Amino acid sequence: MRPGTLPAIGLAALLALGAGPAPAQAPTAPTTPAGVTTGALAELCAQGGGTDMISAAAVGYCRGFLIGVGQMHREIVAGRIRPALYCIPDPSPTIEQAQASFVAWAKANPDEAGQTAAIGLLRWAATAYPCPQPARSARR
Repeated sequence: MRPGTLPAIGLAALLALGAGPAPAQAPTAPTTPAGVTTGALAELCAQGGGTDMISAAAVGYCRGFLIGVGQMHREIVAGRIRPALYCIPDPSPTIEQAQASFVAWAKANPDEAGQTAAIGLLRWAATAYPCPQPARSARR
């Protein structure tokens, strides 16, 4: 396993940190009628440096969301339901790199803050990891 990748059990443990009773100061993700916003997710993802339970829960939520949207995209593309919106390079970025990139993108694009988090993540990924365009043949 590459450094920075999370095995399923590690991800489950991180997500479980937020499953118990929440302290009064626990971060919350503001939502729209359609779900968590891009701005709220970016705020949770930005809490990546702390070692306390609140920071760990925020990061677990963030990374779980990143991974979930990424897996959904991969399944939709693999099933040929839709073309790829983004293409992960090889070698792929670590979860920490993706998290930091998303936070930076969200700060640079405050107009996206009110979007649902899934839409924001897909827009970030399309910008951060564009798919190569097929070479066009020259017409004669």
